[in-house]
Amino acid sequence: MNILFLEIKYRLISSLSLTFLLIHSLSNAQTTQEEKTLEKQLKQGYKQVYTVPGLDIPKSEITEDELNSTVILAKDLLNSVGFKPLSNQDFNEKINAVFGRTIDYRSDAKYLYINLFNKCDKKMNFNPNNHTDYLGTYIAKDEKFITDFYYIPELVDYKKAYPDVTVESDLNPISKNEKGEEIKISLWKDKINLSEQRKKNIQTLIARNLYLFNNSKAQYKWLVLNDQYFMEKLVKTFGYTDDSELLKWVIQKTKFDKSNPSDYGKLFWTKDCDGNVRLHPNTFKLLQKLYIPNDPSENRFILNNIKDYFNYLGSQEKSQNENLTPIERIKIMSNLAYFVEQYKYDPKFDEDNKMMGRLRFFLGDKDIEILKENNYFGLLKFKEWWDNADYDEYFVTQCEYEGSCGSGYQPRNYTEWRKQNPKK
Repeated sequence: MNILFLEIKYRLISSLSLTFLLIHSLSNAQTTQEEKTLEKQLKQGYKQVYTVPGLDIPKSEITEDELNSTVILAKDLLNSVGFKPLSNQDFNEKINAVFGRTIDYRSDAKYLYINLFNKCDKKMNFNPNNHTDYLGTYIAKDEKFITDFYYIPELVDYKKAYPDVTVESDLNPISKNEKGEEIKISLWKDKINLSEQRKKNIQTLIARNLYLFNNSKAQYKWLVLNDQYFMEKLVKTFGYTDDSELLKWVIQKTKFDKSNPSDYGKLFWTKDCDGNVRLHPNTFKLLQKLYIPNDPSENRFILNNIKDYFNYLGSQEKSQNENLTPIERIKIMSNLAYFVEQYKYDPKFDEDNKMMGRLRFFLGDKDIEILKENNYFGLLKFKEWWDNADYDEYFVTQCEYEGSCGSGYQPRNYTEWRKQNPKK
C-alpha cells in the first residue's frame, strides 16, 4: 500500500482496511505466541486493576512476551503503509538526536524504554502507561521503530484476526482468586469505544514513526493536532529542536505562566542527564525570525514573555527549584539579555526593554566576575552593551525593582543622570 494513502487529508485509516491488512499480513506469520498472549490478556480483562470488594488490586507487570507481541503487530502495521526502516547507524543517530539515547547493538537487550516523565530514567519498565505513574514508549532496537505498549485488542480486531482464540466467550466476569476472594474482571468484549481507541492507537503508532524516521510532513500535521503531549515533550523534555516547524509550533503555544515559570524556560535550555545545561541556539534563531516590526500576531509578545521569565530567573529565591549552578544561571540570563538587547540597537524596532540593565541589577560582584572569567560567554557585543546599560540599570531599579517611581517621583532623565555619572 502506498504511503500516500495515509497522507490524504491526514485522516485515520479505516478500521475495515486495517483489519484486512493485518489478517493478510498474519496469514503467513507464526501467530502461536500472539495467540498465547491474547488468551492471557483476555483472561485478565482490559482494566489495569482487578476489583475485589472495597479494593482495586493492580495487575502484575506485562511480560517481555507481551511486548514482543505488540512489536510484531506494530511491525506488520508499519509495513502495511510502506514504512522504511533506517540503517543501524541512521536509526541510532536519530534516536540520539531526538531522545538523547545511544543504542548499543552489542547488547542482547531487544528494547530500550523512554520515560516521558523522566528522560534520565533509563531503566527498563514493564508497567503499562497509566499517564499518572507510568508514561513511556519503547525503542524496538532490531526493528528500528518506537511503540507504546498495547494489549493485542488495542491494536487489532482480535475476534477477526484470531478466530481460534475463543476463551473470552467462556469467561465469567466474576471469579475467585487463590484466597477465595471474589474478583470482578472487565472483559475486552464489553469495553466501550474499543474500536475508536484502536484506530487512534494505530494512527499514533504510524504517525510517530513516519514523522520521526521517514520525514513525513503529513504525519507531523496529524501529530500536532492529535498527539500534542508527545510532540511538546520532544522539545521541552528531550530538547529536540532540529525540526524548525515543530519548534515553531511549541514556541507559539508556550507563553510565560507565573504559576509554572519553568515551563517557558524549557524553550531555551535543558539539563542533560550528565548534569550539564544545554542551551538551544535554534530557539534563539527562530525567535529572531518570528519577532518582526509592527507584528499584529501573538508573536509581538515574545520579548515580554522573555522578560517575565528573566525576572523569575533573576530572583534566586523563586528560581532555586531549577537547581542551577551560579555559572549556569548567569549563562542563561546573559543569553536572554543579549537576545533582547539587540532590538534596542535596531532602528526597525521601537523597543527598549532595558534587558542588559536588568541583568546588571540582578548580578552581584561575584556574578560579574563569573561573566569576565567566561569571556561573556562568547557573545560578541555583550561587553559593549553591558557598559552602555548603566543608566538602564538605574532606571529599572528606581521604577520597577524598588518601585519608587510614580506621580510623586520620577527618575532623572539620561542627560541629567549622565552629568552625575560620567562614563569611566
